[in-house]
Amino acid sequence: MRWALLALLVAGCGRVEHPAATRGQPARPAIRETAQCEADLTRMGVSYRTLPDHDYGTGCGVFGAVQLIDIGVPVTGITALRCGEARAFASWTRNALAPAAYQMLGSEIARVEGMGSYACRNVVGSVRNADRRSGHAIANAVDFGGVVLKDGRRITVLNDWNSPDPQVRGFLQTVHVSACKRFGTVLSPDYNAAHRNHLHLEDDHAGFCR
Repeated sequence: MRWALLALLVAGCGRVEHPAATRGQPARPAIRETAQCEADLTRMGVSYRTLPDHDYGTGCGVFGAVQLIDIGVPVTGITALRCGEARAFASWTRNALAPAAYQMLGSEIARVEGMGSYACRNVVGSVRNADRRSGHAIANAVDFGGVVLKDGRRITVLNDWNSPDPQVRGFLQTVHVSACKRFGTVLSPDYNAAHRNHLHLEDDHAGFCR
């Protein structure tokens, strides 16, 4: 089937035994790294504004972060993002998510529904990692909830991950696989119940896709 072929084209998920999580004070991105990332966003035609660094203590903070203003596709529900995460999210949205919607569902995206980025909290849904800060605690993760299409349909992880419609189900499976090529940690409803309504997308080097 067509969606299966698309999934193969964007395959590349890494698998390890645990998701990324942070103990103690997280490392801050280098100034040069952030500057290069901001130059990349500008070259991509992404509109954004830089945010001041802020250490909130207890392992939480916003460093080298931006607020996305316009990435070419409307996005809701996302605030501060570490620049590398913003770059990965913008690239995934424009080069994987939007094309997959058009090719597999026959409609352009009216908006992407985010479910949060920065939040000073620990990992949820994992007893083993419950004492660790989430990637959200340093604005290094985005929760993707779904999309609203220009033809009026709303496709969500919560309602359509196991959809009886093979095209809809295949679309979500395909964008999940494509996310694994661009983010170090990707968690879906197949990981645990805490992710039943979203994909957790995190810019790290964990190589964990579930």
